[in-house]
Amino acid sequence: MKDVHTPPATKTNPGFFFEDYRVGQVIRHAVPRTVGSGERALYHALYPARHALYSSDAFAQSCGLAASPLDDLAAFHVVFGKTVPDVSLNARANLGYAEGRWLKPVWPGDTLRAESEVIGLKQNSNGKTGVVWVRSRGLNQRGEVVMDYVRWVMVKKRDPQAEAPETVVPTLKSALRPEDLVIPEGLHFSAYDDVLAGEPHRWGDYEVGEQIDHVDGVTIEEAEHMMATRLWQNTSKTHFDGTMREDGTRLIYGGHVMSMARTLSFNGLANAQMIAGLNGGAHANPCFAGDTVRAWSEVLDKAETPAPGVGAIRLRLVATKGGAPFTLKGEDGKYLPHVLLDLDYWALMPL
Repeated sequence: MKDVHTPPATKTNPGFFFEDYRVGQVIRHAVPRTVGSGERALYHALYPARHALYSSDAFAQSCGLAASPLDDLAAFHVVFGKTVPDVSLNARANLGYAEGRWLKPVWPGDTLRAESEVIGLKQNSNGKTGVVWVRSRGLNQRGEVVMDYVRWVMVKKRDPQAEAPETVVPTLKSALRPEDLVIPEGLHFSAYDDVLAGEPHRWGDYEVGEQIDHVDGVTIEEAEHMMATRLWQNTSKTHFDGTMREDGTRLIYGGHVMSMARTLSFNGLANAQMIAGLNGGAHANPCFAGDTVRAWSEVLDKAETPAPGVGAIRLRLVATKGGAPFTLKGEDGKYLPHVLLDLDYWALMPL
């Protein structure tokens, strides 16, 4: 006879808590995803994305590619979404990114999967949470790595009394070097059409230190955020379940803000066609439905590449919900309340 006091075995997955991680642990994430042209169409509907290389097969072919690939951030969101159930389902906050590289274009018909290696752990002083560093990789159906990046998250402990693991804080590059960037095979901008791209401003027209106000704004709606987060199969509870926060609000997925800011940056950076590297990033303050997102950029560095006509430009992309452009932090060194995102990335641009 079954002991009525024995709880039944659970088949549901509560996600990883801080004490479940070990440095060197490799997690193969579930549910590969085959992407198609529908992902691109829906991405462009959600973020009205307009960069020509991702909008037109003919334009992409004139730049040496076989066809228009999936938008860089769309591919990133798919890979990121795979990692959420194992890395950030019980996270309190996504803290930052580093050493991100786009290694191969993702084409409609590719199947993406993800795996992550735990490279750092540090329990917080409150004993209730800890920081987990992972290096995640997105792979296609041929086992080729299409992107990799490091991110770190604050994760809750299941048992605050559980013993803290040994502290390991990884050493990460403050920024990728230009030679770390991978130029897609065949890419060239030697026959680049400024008119079709939308702006005449090329690599040589930008100066290090220059700041660009992208002018436009988009008010975030609950419906589009929910559609986007479901599209990327992101299962983080704070984006879906209104009971997870005391005020009953659902937190807007930080990647949604990233894509919206990148789209807004078209006005002034239309020729920053491909994202090649992610140097760092912080979701500075939460975003909620009803916030109006605006963006500005600062040119941090420039470099030539071996590809014909292709230059690399390092940009800081800042998303805000109001406030004056080009303001980022207060005298105390903390992000100002209106700043949503601070993203440092390399893009490829015609010389």
